[in-house]
Amino acid sequence: MTPLRLAPRLLRVASVLLRYRLDELVDAAHLYRPLKVLRGLLPRARADVRALPRGARLRLALNELGPIFVKAGQVLSTRRDLIPLDIADELARLQDQVPPFPGSQASAIVETSLGQPLSALYAAFEEQPLASASIAQVHAAQLHDGTEVVVKVLRPGIERRIRRDVDLLRALGALAQRWHPHADKIRPLDVVAEIEKTLENELDLQREGANASLLRRNFAQSGELMVPVVYWDHSRAAVLTLERVYGVPADDIEAIDAAGIDRPALAAMGVRLFYEQVFRDNFFHADAHPGNIWVDIRSRQPRFIALDFGIMGSLPEADQYWLAENFIALFERDYRRIAELHLAAGWMPPHVRVDELEAAVRTVCEPYFTRPLAQISLAEVVAKLFQTARRYELTLQPQLILLQKTLLNIEGVGRMLDPDIDIWAVAHPVLKRILRQRYHPRRILHGLRRHLPAWLHDAPRVPELAMQALEQAVAGQTRMQIDSAELQRLRRQSRHTQRTVAGSLFGLALVLVAAISWSLQAPHAVWISATTVILGLAAFAWSWPRRGD
Repeated sequence: MTPLRLAPRLLRVASVLLRYRLDELVDAAHLYRPLKVLRGLLPRARADVRALPRGARLRLALNELGPIFVKAGQVLSTRRDLIPLDIADELARLQDQVPPFPGSQASAIVETSLGQPLSALYAAFEEQPLASASIAQVHAAQLHDGTEVVVKVLRPGIERRIRRDVDLLRALGALAQRWHPHADKIRPLDVVAEIEKTLENELDLQREGANASLLRRNFAQSGELMVPVVYWDHSRAAVLTLERVYGVPADDIEAIDAAGIDRPALAAMGVRLFYEQVFRDNFFHADAHPGNIWVDIRSRQPRFIALDFGIMGSLPEADQYWLAENFIALFERDYRRIAELHLAAGWMPPHVRVDELEAAVRTVCEPYFTRPLAQISLAEVVAKLFQTARRYELTLQPQLILLQKTLLNIEGVGRMLDPDIDIWAVAHPVLKRILRQRYHPRRILHGLRRHLPAWLHDAPRVPELAMQALEQAVAGQTRMQIDSAELQRLRRQSRHTQRTVAGSLFGLALVLVAAISWSLQAPHAVWISATTVILGLAAFAWSWPRRGD
């Protein structure tokens, strides 16, 4: 869409922002200069609105601009690394509720998507929706075998509207990128790209169904989290059919108390479930506000119910490891370890001094630890650490920020259920247990066995690839500018790498011999296994870095 065609809509956005006294946002975009002249002619905000803090005024303005701006505000609320916390807290309160579209249209979309008449698909289908949002709405239905289900249906024409509104958001982002004084920190175009990706994911209900299916499988043996069944024969990209579940929102304290549920135990269960999703399964519900987290009060053993799987999070394996180690170090107040982990993870540039970073981390954390642990917000400490680390050029992926926002949501639900919950006491043993299981030797050997065929397949190509690299270097295809100091460093590193590879391979071979000998129950298997294991450990020790390397 051309900038000229977008201009009227951009001006409408500007007029709404000005009416809610969000002048600083308008002043950042030079396109709105004509409106500044006409500012006095615009309707004034009510006195009660003018008295509100800026975050609340922005929330009201987004509500007036429409559902896609509401959705954009919800996504933006997760980027607490980019926007002030007071604004993020207000944007998180945005309610994605819009008037429903006619049930007859929903029925037509279901029939078109599934290719059958509605009567052949469902024994009953209620045209009056249970809930309605900007992307889709939900209808109660019943399968022919009597199973109660809910049917989520995309709004008609929503793809076109989202494309149009994303073009508008992109134009606003380009203006902010050009004119905003802190554009390098806010990165508005990156934020718009993230909003666009989130909206595209939510437009594919089959993707949401796959998310629900995986989360259900991860907790199939758990009695603490219920995830609805996905009925794939009745689901497509525009239609999702799920088992109907019954419960109360996690913030309905009156109903939970009336059911006689032990709220402190329920709060601790919620914290455990979060850490299991993040560090055991690496797949977590990233929109865990009370509207999406219910409590099953009809079950003999109370449990949580997860709903709405459009936004799920996962971390790269390396970040998952570094984050887990950071949490452990934070629980144990090992500030030096936190600083070293940030550098080792590559989140900080290598020129940052570890002692300076350690002092900064200590400055953030020590004031918190003067309070009882039950009064310390883990999410708040993590947010402050990220803010401090940004001064040292911290580089974080959006998944980590999404995790931070989810941690804040989970902690909020936990404290709502039990104001005295000690998040640290609950989380620390869970995290240590998960890490102990994750890096158990048996699991490591299983991983080696899984990767071994690929390594053996690629091993014959290593000499060929090395020769190609050398030939390119000799032919001048690879530029090499190395001073004598750098050459010495590379020579030492090469010796260390050769020793590490040789020692590690030899040690691994001996350990495998020990395992085979033990499994085959060979004569003197105990002595052979013990001897080879000792020799393998010695080989590993020989391969460790030496002083001066």
